[in-house]
Amino acid sequence: MNPESTHSKVISHVFFTGSAKQGTPGPPIGLVDIGESEIAYLFRVSLPGINKNLNKIKCEIQREGRVCIQGVAPEIAIPSDSGCLYRMQVQQLCPPGPFSITFNLPGQVDPRLFSPKFRPDGIFEVVVVKLGVRVPQS
Repeated sequence: MNPESTHSKVISHVFFTGSAKQGTPGPPIGLVDIGESEIAYLFRVSLPGINKNLNKIKCEIQREGRVCIQGVAPEIAIPSDSGCLYRMQVQQLCPPGPFSITFNLPGQVDPRLFSPKFRPDGIFEVVVVKLGVRVPQS
């Protein structure tokens, strides 16, 4: 059987409503949000399916504001209670293997002053201080 025809038959039975209808199916890897305050930039990167403990995520931030995030999307075999492993017929999530996401922040930063956080919802969130800004002591 042709995998393409199986894929289209399965996908034709997936329906979306509300905000899910406005986007594409499956959580895409690498969507980026960037925010700015007087002293820092905040960026959030979508990394669905990436486990912070099993997959080494490397985040390099350069002074000119270039950010490079690297990691590996895992191969996932789906076991069942009966001991069977399932082969994916439809795959809209990021395929397994190495990935990198590179983007530029709006300005220069101090790469020594950043605070990364990997949220449980698959969002990698980082605050990095702008270059030449004094950070208030708390």
